[in-house]
Amino acid sequence: MKFVRRNRMQETVELNITAFMNLMVILVPFLLITAVFSRMTVLDLALPSLDAAANQKTDEKFYLQLTIDKDQYSFKDGRTGLLLKNITRTEENPNWNEFDIFIRRIKSKFPDSQNVSLLLNKSVNYRTMINVMDHVRSYDDVVAATLETYDLFPNISIGEASEKLNSAELLPAKIGDEL
Repeated sequence: MKFVRRNRMQETVELNITAFMNLMVILVPFLLITAVFSRMTVLDLALPSLDAAANQKTDEKFYLQLTIDKDQYSFKDGRTGLLLKNITRTEENPNWNEFDIFIRRIKSKFPDSQNVSLLLNKSVNYRTMINVMDHVRSYDDVVAATLETYDLFPNISIGEASEKLNSAELLPAKIGDEL
């Protein structure tokens, strides 16, 4: 018996990826064009310290303090503690129009002032805090058919409002009557 040995050379099979490459050439640019890149905005905030009144600059003429409660906004002079104005608010009607008018009046009286301290009551929700920060920081106005952004009080400090109000703080200051 004879054993015949056959030497066969087997061909290696190449993988055809042409169709896959064509798909990737079309798919990758399409995904990059339609992708939504989220842009996160970071806002620098300062938390007031216990001796914040001692650390305030003496050359600053006015320092706005805004207390946000569940039913009102209270604008105060941060240096003297005098109440400038109360604006009533509700969750259904935040009263942004009156808020914006008054904050622009304050900025027109004190154009060099950049600082505001937001004091929040525990009942104020997060969305209200963000909306107040947006309205206090800047406003948009149409000038000569272009939208211009103007700074109001870009340096924002956040703190917790005290539950107690002094009876002296309930009387509006003369500066609030002028504004």
